[in-house]
Amino acid sequence: MSTLQFWLAVLGGLTLAGVVAHGAWQSRRNEVKRADEEVPQPPVAEARAEPAERQEPSFGGVVGFGDEIAETAPAALMTLGDEPPLPRPVLPARRTGPRLDPLIDAIVLLHPETPCSGEQAVAHLPASRRAGTKPLLIEGLNSASGDWEPPRAGAVYREFQAGLQLANRGGAMNEIEYSEFVQKVEAFAESLQARSEPGEDMLQAVARARELDAFASQHDAQLALRLVSRGAAWSPGYVLQHAARHGFVPGALPGRLVLPGSDEGAPPVLTLSFDAQAALAEDPSRSALRELTLAFDVPQTPADQTPFAAWCAAGEALGLALDAALFDDQGQPFSPQAFPAVGMALEQLYAALAARDLPAGSAGARRLFS
Repeated sequence: MSTLQFWLAVLGGLTLAGVVAHGAWQSRRNEVKRADEEVPQPPVAEARAEPAERQEPSFGGVVGFGDEIAETAPAALMTLGDEPPLPRPVLPARRTGPRLDPLIDAIVLLHPETPCSGEQAVAHLPASRRAGTKPLLIEGLNSASGDWEPPRAGAVYREFQAGLQLANRGGAMNEIEYSEFVQKVEAFAESLQARSEPGEDMLQAVARARELDAFASQHDAQLALRLVSRGAAWSPGYVLQHAARHGFVPGALPGRLVLPGSDEGAPPVLTLSFDAQAALAEDPSRSALRELTLAFDVPQTPADQTPFAAWCAAGEALGLALDAALFDDQGQPFSPQAFPAVGMALEQLYAALAARDLPAGSAGARRLFS
């Protein structure tokens, strides 16, 4: 064999070895890590859940902190889901519902000529509890308990109050919505032979709504962190078994795991989401996930539940356990060293909300930032 033939044979062998190695690497990369490779999934009894109705925000930096703070706080993203074979959550009992608040509602008092039965009040409530895009609430003053509550059969009420929420994440209440509110309240008052007493006129209410909306838009924030696989993909069950170690349970929506709050009916402290289609597949164990989103809604969650610390800890721990890289919603690498800068910005946000009597996680804040 000539020298040329020898080196050609060597080169051919190296090329063949490279092709085999590349194929093995691709096979390893395309392999899906499944839950049965590790610990079993948590029992149903451990599942606590979020409220059924929650809007899904997104995050690009610390939203609403203003340009100066946004420059110091790294960005992050959000999209979400949950898998059918996983245990279904046990839904906690919900509270009676939101209470009218002069801070965030335009309120009209209603004075019936005589006490009104709950049955009569319930029968004449507006068919739709909204005016435009804003929630409309009606409460009665219970003659026996002296408490304001949603009208119910079996009770007697001597006064009523109706309110329209001034702002939410859909924007400020406008003149058309206020006019629709007044029409619905007048029809309710007429059916009860009650005299109405508006707390403010339309122009005052609309101006207050715009001011509140401006405040809310400047102090809204949803933090989210993308976890992207560096190697093998994950099955939904594999993600759950790792997330369960940090307190996550299946949420009410496909492709969504939640870290429940301590209050009944409260939004979750954190959410961990992935492609809902993977969760809805006939065999989710064969679904391949390469990206998760870890998030929390700042105004919806009380600061004393330390959601930011939980977000940081879960992000680092899951990144290591799943061999995932961390990114923000702009696709930029996100380092744990950036957490302190975000934390400083959050402290300013918490202080601003508290100064407005709308501390994060309060009933008023949850309604305003919904």
